[in-house]
Amino acid sequence: MKEYIKERTLEIACYILENKTTIRCAAKIFDLSKSTVHFDLSTRLPKIDVKLFDSVKEILEQNFSEKHIRGGESTKKRYLKNAV
Repeated sequence: MKEYIKERTLEIACYILENKTTIRCAAKIFDLSKSTVHFDLSTRLPKIDVKLFDSVKEILEQNFSEKHIRGGESTKKRYLKNAV
């Protein structure tokens, strides 16, 4: 694995831990696709740092379990914006 990919993966993981954010938000911050961030965290991170992966995995699982709530809020905002 190239060093810059390893560094990027660790930076993304630390960002998600510190801010308790989603893959989508991290992708915007780091100007990457959601697929790239997901691949970095799910495939590369366990090979780099297992403990960090376990911590990030907890946050991502929580985000996944709350996804339907955030989706509903997003839809509500969109309809309110279009109604005005």
